[in-house]
Amino acid sequence: MTEKHDAVAPLTRLTEDEVIFRDSVYEFADKEIRPLVSEMDEHAKFSKALLGQLFDLGVMGIEVPEQYGGAGATFFHSVLAVEALSRVDPSVGVLVDVQNTLVINAFVRWGSDEVKQRYLTRLSADTVGAYCLSEAGSGSDAFALTTRAVEQGDGYAITGRKLWITNGNEADIFLVFANINPEAGYRGITAFIVERGTPGFTVGKKEDKLGIRASSTCELLFEDCVVPKANILGDVGKGYKVAIETLNEGRIGIGAQMLGIGQAALDHTVKYVKERKQFGKAIADFQGVQFQIARMATDLESARLLVYNSARLRDAGLPFLTEAAMCKIVSSEMAERVTSMAVNLYGGYGFVRDYPVEKLFRDAKIGQIYEGTSNMQLMTIAKQIMG
Repeated sequence: MTEKHDAVAPLTRLTEDEVIFRDSVYEFADKEIRPLVSEMDEHAKFSKALLGQLFDLGVMGIEVPEQYGGAGATFFHSVLAVEALSRVDPSVGVLVDVQNTLVINAFVRWGSDEVKQRYLTRLSADTVGAYCLSEAGSGSDAFALTTRAVEQGDGYAITGRKLWITNGNEADIFLVFANINPEAGYRGITAFIVERGTPGFTVGKKEDKLGIRASSTCELLFEDCVVPKANILGDVGKGYKVAIETLNEGRIGIGAQMLGIGQAALDHTVKYVKERKQFGKAIADFQGVQFQIARMATDLESARLLVYNSARLRDAGLPFLTEAAMCKIVSSEMAERVTSMAVNLYGGYGFVRDYPVEKLFRDAKIGQIYEGTSNMQLMTIAKQIMG
């Protein structure tokens, strides 16, 4: 760490206001979301009524300035909200994460005053957003996208196919990346705002996933979908900057989701080992079990410090690229280890759906894949360290 980063490190501790905010979000999740978790997972469908409650709670527009109807809070508050929600259901956590750390983040940073007035007011009030970058041949190589946008009068006609788009079913505003000049490579990529219902735009198949099943992951189809030039976010040909900078922050959001998963696994496991009896006493009394719980807690806290520090650096306007990559890889691997240990300590009960840790184990796996695989994070870290 550099000297200026060391100066920020103590800020990983929460203020009283931040604790109150985090706990209030968790209390909401525990009361309103927990009764819906099993059904949403089983049917792979997000509760429509729950969406309205999330907007009422104020977690769908955390960084939106108050003048546009948002909370006017910090990026760190978004991280706390995602963590708290993910302790109950990571599917809800990722919906809120994409809304705040990707979609709203991009609009706040790159939108003109007119675009902000038109879209931030909706995103903070009642409208879900989606971030549409990935394609069949463009995953880790994000800028190999083949979706094209051809100038047509006062607008652009978009043609192509996007895959694995989070919030695809719930969203009405889609931030779509397309190339207006393939010969220019990534310098032709431009970010377009596409609204549901625009002719030529269709939300396609919803993926049947291993985990975070209530979160919709869909394909998007564009066939001569014409959007006005006023719907370009940022400058023409600068979409790659929009993508890079928002994804760096989005990785911190995924780190927060993994924290929520890990915390939930630890909470459930501590409660279970105190109740489960073998050989005439609670298995929590066995030193081997205690050591495993201690490792789970240590892994979790280590990841939390990395995630929180990355978010603090971002809010302080300091470099955080390396820290964001570190926090994502560490937190996603932590979530897989901790949830796996939870299943082990539950024994046979951990392998059945009547108990909560089986779902957390499934939910954790995606953390090492989306918003930059673990190998891509290692590449980023190595490049930064080695110059």
